Amino acid sequence: MPAFWHWFIAIGTVVFIIWCAWLISWSAKQGPQNVADEDLVGHKWDGDLEEWNNPAPKWWLYLYFITIIWGVGYLIAYPGLGAFEGALDWSQHNQYEAEMAAAAERYDPIYEDFAAMEFEELSRHPEANQLGASLYASYCTTCHGSDARGAAGYPNLTDDDWLWGDSEAQIVSTIANGRVAVMPALAPALGGDEGTANMVRYVRSLSGIEEADSGAASMQPMFVALCSACHMADGTGNPMLGAPNLTDDVWLYGSSSDAIMTALVHGRNGVMPAHGDLLGTNRSKILAAYVYNLSAAERQAD
Repeated sequence: MPAFWHWFIAIGTVVFIIWCAWLISWSAKQGPQNVADEDLVGHKWDGDLEEWNNPAPKWWLYLYFITIIWGVGYLIAYPGLGAFEGALDWSQHNQYEAEMAAAAERYDPIYEDFAAMEFEELSRHPEANQLGASLYASYCTTCHGSDARGAAGYPNLTDDDWLWGDSEAQIVSTIANGRVAVMPALAPALGGDEGTANMVRYVRSLSGIEEADSGAASMQPMFVALCSACHMADGTGNPMLGAPNLTDDVWLYGSSSDAIMTALVHGRNGVMPAHGDLLGTNRSKILAAYVYNLSAAERQAD
């Protein structure tokens, strides 16, 4: 903070406190004013509501002085007077670092013990899953929901459909490093409105939502030319690129004609933020195991 603003704030604060103390002291010495009626000041409202000329009780006055004394003590102990750091040398940053250090001392050994386990075993461990659930609630619910079932544009984590793969390395990488998926706008390359509409029907036919008419069937070569690099020629997707499988019944943005049309006309941009700096290696693995366990029922059913 520049020296000018330090002194501006410090002097202004001290002067204002002194002025408040003087004003209260001066007001306390005035006492009731002389009026014709020793008890009333002559003001009336609503016919019978009158103002009495009584001084404030002493305890009320003392509260003002106690507040001022408390404020002075606070400004001496803690930052508040410009660049003055306070006698206790307290700061939000120092408190945060102290709390993080205390938490690390307490919990890091626990995280290390769990992270040393094999991934499959870790995903089934009840206590590890409790930790994973806590991490999930803190870092993941905003996008994937408290029930982990996601929403339009945010994957459902309780099914067995994985955009980027379900191995330990793939899930940990997703959590730690984040993911960026891009679907380019393809409408111009499809030949305008008619070609785009035909491609919508062709894509829907891949998962059996509707039958492909002659116009939709004619888009198969175009699908191979424009879409197979990501979704593969048979539409089964590519986890290396996060490209969805178009032949199943799981749709990240929806399976309606309008949703698919929007993807073709405007493209899609999906971003999973990186959490590695926030979680670290051990907690990333514990969270990955918890997320993996969310789809355990689906895997067993398969």
